[in-house]
Amino acid sequence: RAGFPLRAQLCARRLPLSRCVPGEALISLIFPFSLLLDLLPPGVCSLLNPAAIYANNEISLGDVEIYGFDYDYTLAQYSNLLHSMIFNTARDILIEQFKYPEGLGKYDYIPGFAIRGLHYDVQKVSCTKGLKPVPDEEVIELYGGTQHIPLYQMSDFYGKGPSLKQFMDIFSLPEMTLLSSVIDYFITHGIEFDQVHLYKDISDAIRDVHVKGVMYKWIEKDMEQYILHGDEIYAVLNRLVNHKKKLFLITNSPFSFVDKGMKHMVGKNWRDLFDMVIVQADKPNFFTDRRKPFRKLDDNGSLQWDKINQLEKGKIYKEGNLFDFLRLTGWRGSKVLYFGDHLYSDLADLMLRHGWRTGAIVPELETEIRIINTEQYMHSLTWQQALTGLLERMQMYQDAESKQVLLEWMKERQEIRSLTKNLFNPQFGSIFRTFHNPTYFSRRLVRFSDIYMASISCLLNYDVNFTFYPRRTPLQHEAPLWMDQLCTGCMKTPFLEEMVHIR
Repeated sequence: RAGFPLRAQLCARRLPLSRCVPGEALISLIFPFSLLLDLLPPGVCSLLNPAAIYANNEISLGDVEIYGFDYDYTLAQYSNLLHSMIFNTARDILIEQFKYPEGLGKYDYIPGFAIRGLHYDVQKVSCTKGLKPVPDEEVIELYGGTQHIPLYQMSDFYGKGPSLKQFMDIFSLPEMTLLSSVIDYFITHGIEFDQVHLYKDISDAIRDVHVKGVMYKWIEKDMEQYILHGDEIYAVLNRLVNHKKKLFLITNSPFSFVDKGMKHMVGKNWRDLFDMVIVQADKPNFFTDRRKPFRKLDDNGSLQWDKINQLEKGKIYKEGNLFDFLRLTGWRGSKVLYFGDHLYSDLADLMLRHGWRTGAIVPELETEIRIINTEQYMHSLTWQQALTGLLERMQMYQDAESKQVLLEWMKERQEIRSLTKNLFNPQFGSIFRTFHNPTYFSRRLVRFSDIYMASISCLLNYDVNFTFYPRRTPLQHEAPLWMDQLCTGCMKTPFLEEMVHIR
């Protein structure tokens, strides 16, 4: 109560508050348990469903007449073994073709090392120490003592700034790990290197794995080992067709690869489900460049030479552009819903420039929700919120003992924040959140997608006419952390009496 010493109010001694008394007794000493619930984000008391679909905007599936899909990591989900193969092959390309040190061969892929959405500064060597973290203080100093990097440096519309590259593709996970591994080797062995050359060499090696078709051969050779959830994909597509929805596929992958993958997942007659199939589309240029015409492929995948005046059901087309696609199909606006895993290459243009509805496939969502549902996460988050509220409300007490308690709370709060972050990823934390702030990836996800989910199979959990409603998430001024802030009459100005004479 106002006027009481801080120690008397909170039963806090020289130890952090959580160690003074057992948890339940502590809470009863400070405030009723019901008030603690107000510190929790909405819905945290109930377990979240990893197979749910989450909405950024209100959207009714009943209004959607046409469904479009990307292929890689949208219809076809791949096992983590693929990342190891990409890493190992690109590493060997560096050694054998780019003449990098043979000692790099001792490095293997580290599953879970990197996360999507990270930015990599191509210019600043000191920003990375290989596989070891760089202290926050060093990073802040490198950027002029500020935590805010100008937007023009961070990224253009597609996440590629003049010096900062944002890794948004799931295929980029092995690339980030390889970058860190090579830098780790050079630093450990005292080898000087140019950051720009290193980044280009590794990017070229990773590109060769894709462009030269090496990755396609692995997957085609062992579909069972690499492709996941095939039976569920057939169920989704078949269900939509049975409800008279039109389907189309736009992918950057070649026809032979897509054909084998779809036959494995859906069956030899998979093309009967689609009204249109477009391969090697060259997204995101497909959405912006009007110059490339459509080319037709025959059943063997060979190019035809006739001019395309219409897009026919069951036929395969190569390249092309969205403007001709819209002209030939008339599929415009909110009656089209397109799914993809890459926020920039798949979704950004479609939502912002063409008015389609968009769905993001975020495979990491399933793992993150399972972590959120753990008792350890819930307890850590609850106590972190409680400490934050205590620090905010009790900082007015300036006696020596109160200051010491506040310092101990601040230290404990930082420890809990780090613990909570490490539950997701020891190096980089959650793909969606950096402490209390959403990540850059998370903000782009909200901006470029109407709905998001862990996999296409999540659609099976909803009626084809289901309407998704986004939850109202409170802004900072709408989310009181303490019940007495709900009543403006109870919110005191701590130093009001001292300021009276200013009048």
